[in-house]
Amino acid sequence: MTSTVTLGRLYSADAPDCAALEKVLFAGDDPWSAQAFRDAVRAGQYYLAARDGNRLVGYAGIAVVAGPPEPETEIHTIGVRPELQGRGIGGRLLAGLLGHADAMGAAVFLEVRTDNEPAQALYRGTGFEVVGLRRNYYRPSGADAFTMRRPPVGRTVVEAPGETSR
Repeated sequence: MTSTVTLGRLYSADAPDCAALEKVLFAGDDPWSAQAFRDAVRAGQYYLAARDGNRLVGYAGIAVVAGPPEPETEIHTIGVRPELQGRGIGGRLLAGLLGHADAMGAAVFLEVRTDNEPAQALYRGTGFEVVGLRRNYYRPSGADAFTMRRPPVGRTVVEAPGETSR
């Protein structure tokens, strides 16, 4: 089925579908509202949609949280319909977000539930490492989260004249 799924821009008009999927995926926590998705898209954050024809089957978003000279980004969300999980759609969405961050030479941060082993494996497979623990991060469930970081990829270090790296 993933061969029919295409990735493209997420639009404000997709916000109700994203919010409905959030309620399914994150029911025990604080799922994003349609307005939260509209606000993110209108703010110019980079959001992708996964579609099977006209049907939204997944979404993902990343935002720039620090600018040059050391740009940083944060993945806000990745969600895929439960019946389609494990088919590579989440990995494709993640790759799209990472490509956006890599174009800026940005480090990437995210939070992931400590009990979400499939997501952690996906992130580790793309270069993320655990750098911290946030107790009671998710509300109202009180679930803990790991903070994960992926270093900048593709950034070139320019040395001052006369300096050498060791």
